[in-house]
Amino acid sequence: MKTEIEQIHEENIDQSVIDRAGEIIQNGGLVAFPTETVYGLGGDALNEASSGKIYAAKGRPSDNPLIVHIAEIDSLARIAAKIPEKAVALAERFWPGPLTMIFEKAECVPDATTGGLGTVAVRMPSNKIARALIRASGGYVAAPSANLSGRPSPTQAKYVIQDLDGRVDMILDGGASEIGLESTIIDLSGENPVILRPGSITEEMLKEVVEDVGMDPGILGEESNEAPKAPGMKYRHYAPLGNLAVVEGRQDQVAAYINGRLKECREQGKKCGVIAADETAAGYLADSVKRVGKREDECAIAKHLFQVLREFDDEGIQVIYAESFDSKGVGLAVMNRLLKAAGHQVITV
Repeated sequence: MKTEIEQIHEENIDQSVIDRAGEIIQNGGLVAFPTETVYGLGGDALNEASSGKIYAAKGRPSDNPLIVHIAEIDSLARIAAKIPEKAVALAERFWPGPLTMIFEKAECVPDATTGGLGTVAVRMPSNKIARALIRASGGYVAAPSANLSGRPSPTQAKYVIQDLDGRVDMILDGGASEIGLESTIIDLSGENPVILRPGSITEEMLKEVVEDVGMDPGILGEESNEAPKAPGMKYRHYAPLGNLAVVEGRQDQVAAYINGRLKECREQGKKCGVIAADETAAGYLADSVKRVGKREDECAIAKHLFQVLREFDDEGIQVIYAESFDSKGVGLAVMNRLLKAAGHQVITV
């Protein structure tokens, strides 16, 4: 398959490109596109064959559900069997934006889109290119992140091209993602709302609207053997090619430990990298040290995390050590992704 690559600008959208991309999706093809979180790989959410193509293109396990993206709030009624009042309140506050809500699904949503579950995950992105594409595609676009399964989610089109060139019909290059981590996912299909995946919409922000929000206990834990109810709950995700470990403890001890391991790496002839906060990055003696932002700026750290994992791959880094970060607020989302990228390989010093 020859993949068509088109540059497109959010503030000056070329509608002819969008119409062509929308036609591809309506005809059962796949289009990768930018959102404010990460790039998505879109197909017709109501077409079972399209969802199958998404799984095949990514090499994604078919029990890992896809998120259905909509552009209008009225579109929700067709695919959700029940819309709780709490969901309406959350949509009024956070849609369009980086929040995915899980509902009991309507019959028109294929099991192939939901990983065989009786629930459907739905999001309304704020990115104008994404919403224009959704409208041009018929209103319902199933889209996981636009990367090979298990790899870091792409925040730039060049990494979509690296993973999916020749596997999809079109890639829309809309520049760098604004947020850099996937959406928060909250399950509204049960008695009480539960956060299944943290993101830039934090628990504290959600509780300002819905007080009884719970947190899935596995967010910072090992993967479950059960069928995942939302993307990212099972299987290793976000992994760089090099071996990644997270080091936690008092900062001076963390730095001493990592520098000791870096010395061993150099003696073994391995290329090594470090993920560090701005405040401590200068203290590491690695082949590549990636600054992700100041510790108090959790959003900056979130924005840069997937980017630096990809950069390590570009540089051929074989061993990576990452400082741990505060797991409050957006920091919870950072640590959730970092631990999954490391396969939960954590070193406490």
